[in-house]
Amino acid sequence: MAPSKRRTGGRTTPKGTQPGKVHETHRLDSSDTHSLHGQNLADASSRYTPPTLREQRVSPTWVPVLMFVLLGLGALVILLYYIGFVPGGRNNWYLFSGLTSVLGGLFTATKYR
Repeated sequence: MAPSKRRTGGRTTPKGTQPGKVHETHRLDSSDTHSLHGQNLADASSRYTPPTLREQRVSPTWVPVLMFVLLGLGALVILLYYIGFVPGGRNNWYLFSGLTSVLGGLFTATKYR
């Protein structure tokens, strides 16, 4: 018959405990505010930052205007490039400037509140 694969022996109590004494992680002291069922609670942080007021979170008028201008200009430049109405012939810089403008509009859209 094969030997049993169950492991026997080893530590069953937390390291540092002594027989007959209660370890500090096992105490249940309701009068101690730092201990709740054996778990130490973190003290409240003194670095509290109050939330900003809604009046302060309103974006200026130029943010959505800039967003729509950049998106429209970028789309127009890319469209004109593919139609062939760009001055100086087809150049990849037109595509790059159109894509940059569209991405700038998307970035501005993330800042709008």
